Amino acid sequence: MSAVPTCTDDPPKLATRLAVYQPRRPENTIAYQVVQRHLETWLERAKCADPDGDAIPEYVERDFRQYLSCGILANGFARARCDHCGHDFLVAFSCKGRGVCPSCNTRRMAETAAHLVDHVFPQVPVRQWVLSLPKRLRYFLHHHATLLKPVLQIFLAEVEVALRSCSPDVPDDARFGAVTFVHRFGAALNANLHFHCCVIDGVFSTADEVIRFHPAFLTDAAIAQVHQQTRRRVLKLFHRRELLSPEAVETMQAWEHDGGFSLNAEVWVPSWDRAGLERLLRYCARPVFAGERLAWLEPDQRLIYHLPKPRPDGQTVLYLTPLEFLDRLATLVPPPRKHRHRYHGVLAPTISPGAK
Repeated sequence: MSAVPTCTDDPPKLATRLAVYQPRRPENTIAYQVVQRHLETWLERAKCADPDGDAIPEYVERDFRQYLSCGILANGFARARCDHCGHDFLVAFSCKGRGVCPSCNTRRMAETAAHLVDHVFPQVPVRQWVLSLPKRLRYFLHHHATLLKPVLQIFLAEVEVALRSCSPDVPDDARFGAVTFVHRFGAALNANLHFHCCVIDGVFSTADEVIRFHPAFLTDAAIAQVHQQTRRRVLKLFHRRELLSPEAVETMQAWEHDGGFSLNAEVWVPSWDRAGLERLLRYCARPVFAGERLAWLEPDQRLIYHLPKPRPDGQTVLYLTPLEFLDRLATLVPPPRKHRHRYHGVLAPTISPGAK
């Protein structure tokens, strides 16, 4: 609950200070209706298409089924009581899902952002670095979970080098701090693994048991250097893992538009803007899709999903059947026991030497 619950019997003066608890009705949302009415058909179709294989991973089916129980009183509830008037009301249990449920993901987004602002990030400037890789490499990242960590380490090591180089009079052992959000989805309900890194815009050093912050003054040349070095080292990593041939690496290095590697570091939040930092963190921790963008075009036949911004071809909406919508959601459910945000440098539980 985002507000202190109370009942409608409160006196007028008290009611103006306390919000009234409004139970959510998941069964009235479009996403819930799609899953409720078409999940079994979708599962059966997948099994018929691949009777001897694992067409739908178990964790994906479990996430869908738990979503159907979320917020439904018949599946369990807690009884709450208003201390002021003695009125009782019921609060349905949530599924705590990480993929499909918009309500649980929205609550987790708000809690994560508030925790990071209140307890993790010091009052210093923060810059968002967004790294996206070529589609050819995204395939391997989706299917080889062990690749994600070294790719992220390469990128953040280059960011740390850039911060040190742009911080005047900084010692060699100064460290950066960052929190990375691993996004496995794009705005168009598509699988697009990329990284949103909220990095403190400077480095920290210690002298005589005193912590000192050195602000960074990043230049366009320094950011471009991070881009080029990350591209070179990531391609070398994929070659070393025997996922790309030397010819493929050479070809990708010759591609135009930086070979599909995209880096954006334009979003910057000053140290005094804690509300702006929380908005940025909420954006980075957002759910895989926005339920309010989804609507029935034809009940139980066709759906329309409004995109947050036009695609390169000018498309602003997606037209999907219920089964196509479930297909897209299934690819966006994060695998179990995989962290969706990670801590680095001085913000990590244990500070390890930076990669060179």
